[in-house]
Amino acid sequence: MQAVIAGDELLRAASREVPGARVASLRQGLSLLPMTDEVFDAVTDGTVEGALGFWRLPGGFEKLLARWSAVGPVAYVEAEYFGGAGEQRAAVWADGELVLGPLDAPTRTWFSRSVSPISGALRRLGVRRGPGEDEFDTVGLGRHRSNDDWLGGPESGT
Repeated sequence: MQAVIAGDELLRAASREVPGARVASLRQGLSLLPMTDEVFDAVTDGTVEGALGFWRLPGGFEKLLARWSAVGPVAYVEAEYFGGAGEQRAAVWADGELVLGPLDAPTRTWFSRSVSPISGALRRLGVRRGPGEDEFDTVGLGRHRSNDDWLGGPESGT
């Protein structure tokens, strides 16, 4: 998964300026914008990707995320898992600046998502975890494993 997460109203408004962008609803008033090839091509400025240590952050996209964050906090998150091992990366922009991260956590075994980079970013976005859940599960990020699944899920749409 590679995606932008922000408040629903903010992300839906911001995504209107990105050709091919599709937004999926999460819980607690948040939404997710998967980083598809079409979105990647629309937001890159052509500079080298991999900024801030991310795998798929388009070159220059952090400037657009900073601009969007003038309205409210915006997170860019990445997670890659296979067979219980994987990595997460996350960063949060607010008031036009990078305010958290980039955070990363490679792991060979499942770790507590309550301290994971993505859960930390979600906390910064105001997520309050439910009883027995971490922020990742509280907002429903566990529903789908890939960007394609988010785009085809029953709760997706622009």
